[in-house]
Amino acid sequence: MADEPLVLGIETSCDETGVGVVRGHTLLADAVASSVDDHARYGGVVPEIASRAHLEAMIPTIERALADAGVAPTDLDAVAVTAGPGLAGALLVGVSAAKAYAYALGTPLYGVNHLASHVCVDQLEHGPLPRPTMALLVSGGHSSLLLAPDITADVRPLGATIDDAAGEAFDKVARVLGLGFPGGPAIDRLARDGAPDAIRFPRGLTGPRDAPYDFSFSGLKTAVARWVEARRNAGEDVPVADVAASFQEAVTDVLTRKAVRACREEGVDHLMIGGGVAANSRLRAMAEERCAAAGLILRVPRPGLCTDNGAMVAALGAEMVARGRAPSGLDLPADSSLPVTHPHVPEALAHAPGRP
Repeated sequence: MADEPLVLGIETSCDETGVGVVRGHTLLADAVASSVDDHARYGGVVPEIASRAHLEAMIPTIERALADAGVAPTDLDAVAVTAGPGLAGALLVGVSAAKAYAYALGTPLYGVNHLASHVCVDQLEHGPLPRPTMALLVSGGHSSLLLAPDITADVRPLGATIDDAAGEAFDKVARVLGLGFPGGPAIDRLARDGAPDAIRFPRGLTGPRDAPYDFSFSGLKTAVARWVEARRNAGEDVPVADVAASFQEAVTDVLTRKAVRACREEGVDHLMIGGGVAANSRLRAMAEERCAAAGLILRVPRPGLCTDNGAMVAALGAEMVARGRAPSGLDLPADSSLPVTHPHVPEALAHAPGRP
């Protein structure tokens, strides 16, 4: 509807320059310029390369998003940008661009949280979020269970990774198997030809005395590396597809088991899954099976909205405007460690003691 807030969202937390345009809960444009090919030769994201790629892609990507949406910059009601968490230099590019556009257009600026944005993007596909929302976020930098009574103001972390995030483990195991970077899509494809029960890899933090909602994938990654090394040292072939499938099964087993448990114990009747690893086909299938068995409603955005994108930032920005949340000041900082308990950075928080 025309009276819903029209918001431009800018995302530059890692290696993708994402710009989205959203009107209320309706996605109008989602433009992405990725620098992943520039990082592949190094086997991971290089912060300086990412920052320079954002600088080069920023203006063309914004112009493309506005053209795709069929709106003029002067039509915008607000500009939203990822203020953190993420790579410091990459965040600075996006925050600086957002400030410039907001100042030039005279529109409110909203610095929002990357993780909360991954939750809010589901509104663009499945409608308003339930209150509270239980979200499992899985990506290269984060594995988190969040309970959000109000995605704009009240997000509560129930659990998080204590070492490697799920996506990071995928990348490292892919490197062991010689699959290149990024590892997640390669393992997902290869695992379809493998047996998920071929190798019983360990499930971290699943004992009765372990933290119920925290995650650990470092031990799993090491177990895979040692198993592969032992086969190679013995002169035996490595069944790469079976290793990929068994590793993937271990990760998705832990993620979905803990997420369903959290829903049951918190009395929430649904589960939302977001983040780049949410595009994994086995995670989606296992979550669907376990949620159905537990009587839970599963909400997972389409794969293109799971990876980092500007649409998710615009979605959270539009929600901030709709609920009358205070905008950020033009001195908005880029905070590489912005906690998820701060869904956005209003001007008062930006000036809080101890903040940069």
